[in-house]
Amino acid sequence: MRESRNKLAIKICFMLSLGFIATLGYSQETPGDYQEVLKIVGKTGDYKSNVLKVNIPRNDLHMSVAGYSLPTPFGFGGWFSMTKGDGGEEVVMGDLVLTQDEVNPVMSSLLEHGFEVTALHNHFFWDEPRVFFMHIHGHGKAVELANQIKPVIDLIGHVMPAESGSSPKPAAEKQGILDTDRIAKIVGHAGEQTGPVYKITLGRDDLDLREMGAKINARMGLNTWAAFVGTNDDAAIAGDIAMLESEVTPTLKALRSNGLDVVAIHHHMINSKPVIIFLHYWGRGSANKLATGFKAAVDELGKRNK
Repeated sequence: MRESRNKLAIKICFMLSLGFIATLGYSQETPGDYQEVLKIVGKTGDYKSNVLKVNIPRNDLHMSVAGYSLPTPFGFGGWFSMTKGDGGEEVVMGDLVLTQDEVNPVMSSLLEHGFEVTALHNHFFWDEPRVFFMHIHGHGKAVELANQIKPVIDLIGHVMPAESGSSPKPAAEKQGILDTDRIAKIVGHAGEQTGPVYKITLGRDDLDLREMGAKINARMGLNTWAAFVGTNDDAAIAGDIAMLESEVTPTLKALRSNGLDVVAIHHHMINSKPVIIFLHYWGRGSANKLATGFKAAVDELGKRNK
């Protein structure tokens, strides 16, 4: 009996020791540079599987979807992560949860601080307040990246509506018509008039995109366009821009530097070669200024073939 008990005790101790060793293998001590990252950004995080994940939850928002109140962990916890790549540099990826008014100020800050914005979209319908999800990418030294992303994080939850071009403006009385000849001259392409809307559509003839042998052209959806409405002094613009992956960041910078708001970044096609990314944008102001902003974005397209 005593011998059996001793054997059982030995087995239990052995199993416990295996569990302890496994726990040690799973838990990782946070590297010193990553501890410094957490201090700089002022956020909590954890280090597992060689990845530092930093939490940016939107606890300041009282979220509901279709009238159903939801807690932050349900899908409103933003984050960014770091892991070590080649050459001693870190790779950063993340997903930021932003209100409509925060999207473009945060995007501008990311671009100014050397990050890429790789997607912008919604995760829900009928959400209150409306939130959008911005995916980001970057690389560099850990502490430098922390200092670069800190001003971006500081904007979240602190953007006033007046800081965003999407904030409502009082509708002005519409007098006169758009000088479409002037718009066409600025953009370098003529458009078509449909009622009060003047629309310019540009193809990507520099790209040979095919599906089952058929050439995918502007009429099939491989196009960039801008629609104008209003007056010369108070116009609105909206549109879509078709970009190669390498053109996304320069195009975003062109739009934001000209005061145009980016409202979505996504795919329209799958299995396309080359990969085509589409972004949607919006703006309001003088027709000349809006046309100039659109032209600046168009000028970033097709540079590799020029």
